[in-house]
Amino acid sequence: MLVSVIVPLHNEEENIEELYTTLKSVMDEDGNDYELLFVDDGSTDTTLDILEPIEQKDPKVRLLRFRRNFGKAAAWAAGFDHAKGDIIVTIDGDLQNDPKDIPKLVSLIGEYDVVNGWRKKRKDPFIIRRFPSIIANWLISWVTGVKLRDYGSGLKAYKAEVVKNINMYGEMHRFIPAVASWYGIKIIEIETIHHPRRRGKSKYGISRTLMVILDLITVKFLQSFSTKPMQAFGPVGLACGITGFAVNFYLMLLWLSGQQIGHRPLLLLGTLLVIIGIQLIGMGLLGEMLVSSYHESQKKPLYVLKTSATNK
Repeated sequence: MLVSVIVPLHNEEENIEELYTTLKSVMDEDGNDYELLFVDDGSTDTTLDILEPIEQKDPKVRLLRFRRNFGKAAAWAAGFDHAKGDIIVTIDGDLQNDPKDIPKLVSLIGEYDVVNGWRKKRKDPFIIRRFPSIIANWLISWVTGVKLRDYGSGLKAYKAEVVKNINMYGEMHRFIPAVASWYGIKIIEIETIHHPRRRGKSKYGISRTLMVILDLITVKFLQSFSTKPMQAFGPVGLACGITGFAVNFYLMLLWLSGQQIGHRPLLLLGTLLVIIGIQLIGMGLLGEMLVSSYHESQKKPLYVLKTSATNK
């Protein structure tokens, strides 16, 4: 089995030499054929200067160079696109993940499609890193139905087929297990070692956690309604429309009986509900047309076979 280890890097000049040495030692001892795929995410320090000689002297190392900082999701996406392995492992470049955990994750691929590292004894500040992460992990698990204790862990292993066709942007790299659940994957979460950051600066803060909430809304919609948007907008539209029609019908009966209804706020509410209902149903219809065109033009599958069928 060929194992591709993807390492996104942004201004990690102080950690690269030790990271490379440790990764190479672990992968050599593991026995599987491997490649190390370093993705320089627009570093402004000497990260690239350190990586280039390593790439030249080691045939197992490949380097992808971004023109500017595109973010971790883009770095993972580039790694997935260029990885040649049957198994793909991601690991952060700050030395907080321990490369010695990689063989343990790889050994479970086959029985499982995704192996998620769990930083049970996480060595980060509680208020600004661990507490927001606890809230985010609970929220993501609740919304998506894919229950994991550590969505933010950079140490994960995948079957290549799971991640090759997943499009990522924003903070979507956190949601790969949830997005991949559409394919009916088997996932397991195992405890991994986590070290405190010794060198360099963290690229994450509370603001990134807030962005996760917005991406979570997108993931939930794509997970549940990407092929049936009318089922997302239609029920709400019908409820609003029927309620508005009932309110206006009631007011019409009052008007026919001789009562004045022009000054009643209920008239505005009923009219507003009817308009909202029509708009939501219209959005659902437009969504259905867009989904139909998208799947036909991109030839996106409506189902995924676990094993290919053979004709006899």
